[in-house]
Amino acid sequence: MSWAGSFQTSIGKSRTPSNHAEAAVVFDPSMATLLCLSHLRWSFVYQRPQHLMSRFAGTYNVLFFEEPIGTDETEPWLEVRPDEQGVQVLVPRLPAGLNAQASTAAIRALLDDYLGKLEVEDLLLWYYTPMSLAFSDHLQPRVTIYDCMDELSAFHGAPPELVERERELLARADLVFTGGYSIWEAKRELHDNAHAFPSSVDIAHFASARQPQSDPPDQASIGLPRLGFYGVIDERFDIELLRAVAAMRPDWQFVMIGPVVKIDPADLPRLDNIHYFGGKTYDELPGYLAGWDVALMPFALNASTRYISPTKTPEYLAGGRPVVSTPINDVVRSYGDCGLVLIAGTPEEFVAACEQALALAADRDAMLAAADRILGDMSWDQTQASMKEMIECIR
Repeated sequence: MSWAGSFQTSIGKSRTPSNHAEAAVVFDPSMATLLCLSHLRWSFVYQRPQHLMSRFAGTYNVLFFEEPIGTDETEPWLEVRPDEQGVQVLVPRLPAGLNAQASTAAIRALLDDYLGKLEVEDLLLWYYTPMSLAFSDHLQPRVTIYDCMDELSAFHGAPPELVERERELLARADLVFTGGYSIWEAKRELHDNAHAFPSSVDIAHFASARQPQSDPPDQASIGLPRLGFYGVIDERFDIELLRAVAAMRPDWQFVMIGPVVKIDPADLPRLDNIHYFGGKTYDELPGYLAGWDVALMPFALNASTRYISPTKTPEYLAGGRPVVSTPINDVVRSYGDCGLVLIAGTPEEFVAACEQALALAADRDAMLAAADRILGDMSWDQTQASMKEMIECIR
């Protein structure tokens, strides 16, 4: 079957939602199809999967397959949402009452049906979660990639079978990428073709924070100095550290941007100088960053942060802001001696580091020059190109 320019999903069990009724799903039969199986949603926080998949969409047909959500309908169906960056976002919609076995069978059928409609022959599989093997282990990809962002088994609520699923995925994978060096050191013992690709940065996007600009309306009325964080606020976030530091410096203003996930919002400190703005889009972040004096990474030191390599470290630097972080292994390893990322563990140390960072921010020209030296040619474009070269060598 030939495809002339685009494929509009409107038949059978696959369809676009009503708010995307006019959007066409672009599918090029001359390109390989990259099926990305993710535990993170495309429209959640813009991070590693979105950066990489939007770039792979230039040379592959990219299908981003999310975890299922419910539907009021009686039959399973597949929501197909063409993203503006050329990525097709696929969401299985399952009726209530299905047990685990029935849910897996339904997801497998929806996936098979859609790949059949597209007549995919040259398939690449890219896993972010080993749990997706339950409905995809029968597929015959040309290359299987496991991009291990985090040690998911250490996260709160991780399914008990995840460790065994990961062993199975490691046995199947042709390539293993990791989101940092600490997790690479763990996975290279389990796979002989593992490669560390720490967090990169879209320098041009965040460099706009270096330019004078008006504050977003919800930040405009907040006094100075401002110390800010953006990201997911979950079990990796050190709530008590934020509480203590804010109490010790009531004249500092703390701006917290991001969704609250898997922790009770009632547990967050509610001091007058802490401001929670909720989630913001990726495009909005530089505008908020531009109004901060210091950028923060107040991560807890626990099992869920042992292997993390925060994407926000180079983003903050690209935005021209000094950074204060707790002693996360990969942050210390990659940035601990650079002079613009200050490491502190206790509340007292964190306050002292923030005071030092405020002094650094006062010498703006020197700070920006140092940030540029640290970042060098670091970019998501370079990371994706290196990954693609490895994939093509196997293909």
